[in-house]
Amino acid sequence: MLEKFVRFLNRSPTAYHATREIGALLAEEHFIPLEERERWELKPGESYFVTREDALLAAFRLPEKKPISLTILATHIDSPALKIKPEIHHEPGLLNTELYGSPLLHTWLDRDLAIAGRIITLANNQECESHLVYLDDYPVIIPSLALHLDRTVHEKGLQIDRQNHLRAVYTIEPKGTPLAEWLLKHHSFKELLSVDLFLVPMEKASFIGLQSELIASYRIDNLSSAFAALEALMQAKRRSDAIQMALFWDHEEIGSKTYRGADSTFVADILERIRPSYQMDSEDLYRLKSRSFCLSCDAAHAYLPNFSDKFDPENTPFIGQGPAIKYSPRYATTSRTAASLIHLAKRHQIPLQSYASRSDIPSGSTVGSMMSANLGIPTVDLGIGCWAMHSIRETMAAQDEIWLIHLLQKALEEVLIHPEGGS
Repeated sequence: MLEKFVRFLNRSPTAYHATREIGALLAEEHFIPLEERERWELKPGESYFVTREDALLAAFRLPEKKPISLTILATHIDSPALKIKPEIHHEPGLLNTELYGSPLLHTWLDRDLAIAGRIITLANNQECESHLVYLDDYPVIIPSLALHLDRTVHEKGLQIDRQNHLRAVYTIEPKGTPLAEWLLKHHSFKELLSVDLFLVPMEKASFIGLQSELIASYRIDNLSSAFAALEALMQAKRRSDAIQMALFWDHEEIGSKTYRGADSTFVADILERIRPSYQMDSEDLYRLKSRSFCLSCDAAHAYLPNFSDKFDPENTPFIGQGPAIKYSPRYATTSRTAASLIHLAKRHQIPLQSYASRSDIPSGSTVGSMMSANLGIPTVDLGIGCWAMHSIRETMAAQDEIWLIHLLQKALEEVLIHPEGGS
């Protein structure tokens, strides 16, 4: 299982690649692909998945009987990065970049970087085509300034100018190489129309530690959650009266208020398209949502001994000791939803921790709150603890991934009981 997870990390340098990998794995498990633009003829008892814009995917398994509840595993598959700006020919040999989300900038310097993402091209038949791109045959690099030229860097910290200091060098030849020519070595097209390209590290995910107990990789935030949700859905036993769903959102790192983000109508539209298959009216749908449960899964900050003063001493998860429920006014977790998950974990002897940030350090946010508000479904936020979140190289405990998969699988298979006794 863990080797499969590492392969997934290595094959998913961008959200576009992760979507392709998730779709391929679902197809192997006989999930049926759907197209948004086509008419859906859904059959009870079948499993389906649908993608949007190559970087958002929803997978769901329908029950044989009319559903009375829905369990959602919500994750996101984008990560903080450096995105290449659309026009790159201003200064030959350099790629101009902009920040996607909030990457830990100094970790991107002096690394071998590939170019990955999606391009839209014009084919010879005058049709627009989408291609996934991974260019590692000509690595690029963002050089840092030598210590001799800034001897105060250790005392004052590294000051990075986002406009000028994050340009990647791809050649020192005076004329450079047009991006279209570079891409033509890998893809056949008449004209390059548009690109969504990112710089990504070429270093592969790997096991580290004396007993290979740790995993270091780019995009652990949040592919650790995405892979766990995917495996849980594929392994879970079908329930006879509940819809089981996993969501893999894009654009979480930039606020989610987009066509591919969690603040869109994507899930609500899917539920409306499922409803006719069971002759459900609007009242049935409202009742279904009131009995439903969403588990919003995103990485959490694990205790780091080198910086112990940055963590709340009583509410910080430790790496390798299980997933953590995330508490904060910015998260969707309530005492009721937390209690439901704690009860589930105890029944199956799955270790579960708590996470809350220091009161003087604001917590991050994720998709849980907006999904809970938009859909009207009780939600709990949780995730695996990791080190160096938003770095180009994050670290997590391998065992935590196993526990998260097990926890999410059981959440799909069982009714999550609320304290007042409802389901």
